[in-house]
Amino acid sequence: MPELGSLSGKQAASLAGLAPISRQSGKWQGKERIQGGRACLRRAIYLPAVVAARFNPDMKVKYHELIAKGKCKKLAITAVMRKLVVMANALLRDGRKWTETRA
Repeated sequence: MPELGSLSGKQAASLAGLAPISRQSGKWQGKERIQGGRACLRRAIYLPAVVAARFNPDMKVKYHELIAKGKCKKLAITAVMRKLVVMANALLRDGRKWTETRA
């Protein structure tokens, strides 16, 4: 995504199609879904998100927090995917490299 680094975190997640979209009215409430955006990016970032959920300390915490709250595993992986995109956007925007320890 050439736009990364010039967008906000919400815009980057939306462009990747990882922002939840709710479809509801005053009479009924549906489930929130991810849709729109770039499907090829979602497919490309799925496996790195699975690996990050297992081995990256920050992503592992996020994944297990969601599982502990009773969320399904697919939703937790999608949250990790979103977090990866937002983090990549922030790193490119600030011109920094990723480090495991927070500074």
